[in-house]
Amino acid sequence: MCLCVKVLQKPQLVSMDPPEKAGKRRGAAAPDGGYAWLILLSCFFVFGLTFGVIKSFGIFFVEIQQYFETTAAGTSWITSIAVATIHIAAPVSSALSARFSHRAVVISGGLICSAAVVFGALARSLTELYITVGFLNGFGYALTWTPTVTMLGLYFDRRRPVANALASAGECILTFSLTPLFQLLIDSFSWRGALLILGGLQLNLCVCGMLLRPLRAPRDANVIRKVKEEEESLQKGDLEETKRGFRLESELNVLEMNDQETVKDCVEVPDETSSVTGNSSTGPKRTQLRTRVQHYVDYTLITNGRFMVYSMFGVFAALGFFAPSLFLVPYARSQGLNEYQAAALLSISAVLDLFGRIFFGWVANLRLIQTVQQLTATVVLLGAVLLLCPLASTFPELVAFSAAHGLVYGATVAVHITVLPEVVGVERLGSALGFFMLIRSSGGLLGPPVAGFFIDKMENYGMGFLMSGVALIVSALFLLILHQMNQQSQKTATDAALTEKKIWKKCFC
Repeated sequence: MCLCVKVLQKPQLVSMDPPEKAGKRRGAAAPDGGYAWLILLSCFFVFGLTFGVIKSFGIFFVEIQQYFETTAAGTSWITSIAVATIHIAAPVSSALSARFSHRAVVISGGLICSAAVVFGALARSLTELYITVGFLNGFGYALTWTPTVTMLGLYFDRRRPVANALASAGECILTFSLTPLFQLLIDSFSWRGALLILGGLQLNLCVCGMLLRPLRAPRDANVIRKVKEEEESLQKGDLEETKRGFRLESELNVLEMNDQETVKDCVEVPDETSSVTGNSSTGPKRTQLRTRVQHYVDYTLITNGRFMVYSMFGVFAALGFFAPSLFLVPYARSQGLNEYQAAALLSISAVLDLFGRIFFGWVANLRLIQTVQQLTATVVLLGAVLLLCPLASTFPELVAFSAAHGLVYGATVAVHITVLPEVVGVERLGSALGFFMLIRSSGGLLGPPVAGFFIDKMENYGMGFLMSGVALIVSALFLLILHQMNQQSQKTATDAALTEKKIWKKCFC
């Protein structure tokens, strides 16, 4: 005869289901259509007016460097500070969005961006450009980009890879459009006048924020339900249930049973019985406080091993993501190309970037292979392409490099955000995106200046591309580790399910 005791504390299994199945279990209300397309449109322009502007800022690089008679490393700090501020302020943006609304935060960010760039046009030193176009503009970007991408993840579930690819295509299209426009504005009104006009364009971020109609996130419902369940269970007598579990365990210990392993598996004593007994009155208050804090900033993410490994990938990837677009125009001009030929390289890269995002986002949506495997392959290819850049010296060779770089860069960007909700779940996407950006900020901050340091030492812009390529290949190693962790988690979940099934069969035999 087999006897089973109620399991008081079951181990939590890691879900490796596709996002669409996980979303159904959570009761997510992602419409995947209708008004979601306007959210996608808003995200499209936010990508373009933030990271599209950052990628196009290489047009200003030579002009500012010559005007202030500074080094490549000194000028690169403008972009570096902006990128780092976007990452560092991302958790703040996530918390403000949870406290107020995504719409209000994005509109405020748009106003800050516009004012920062306008004041930057009046800068009298590089330090003032660091503060305005660097820090303040980057802070405004963080307030606009992070909430908009979070809203996109809430509105799309089944079509999320395609939605992310289409939204991020705004970065490519506006880079393609803004690059020759900036060069024309600089030739007509100088770099100061071009910054003034850019400040006016940034006001469109406020319009993007107005489109963000609130959608109740699945996380909110889960948090409220979890609080109520924990409070009710504590109020109705968790203490009595714990004592009853001990009595049943004592009775089992005196039974003469042949299958001792079955008894061991069927009986599980909670580890925190004493803490429940001693703190039954303070338990609900602590639960409420912890839940409120997690609603704004889910600090438990730092204990998630897979999330931290993916964040380390982000650090090294950021070292190589932003430097190439910043130094492509100066490198081309150092090889003897004129201003408009150099600007055309960024436009060519943007066109192939657009194709890469849409096509490989569609491939990711087919789920032929795991998304992390696809991302690993594209990151390795991107690093290899950057390592080959110094071999290009003529306009046709640089066109070929720009096309290859744009295609593989688009393939990488199309899926790297999609991996994040698969790692932590869509209900934690807001906090996860903020923490991911915060951790990645070190790479974004150091990437351009480190590349600029090697450029100044070797007096060759090609060194910046070599540094970026090495950083990206190193980042791919963390993706391989993440893939192995995913495989191990999936195997553990499968084995645990089979073991539990066998145990209950023995218990009821």
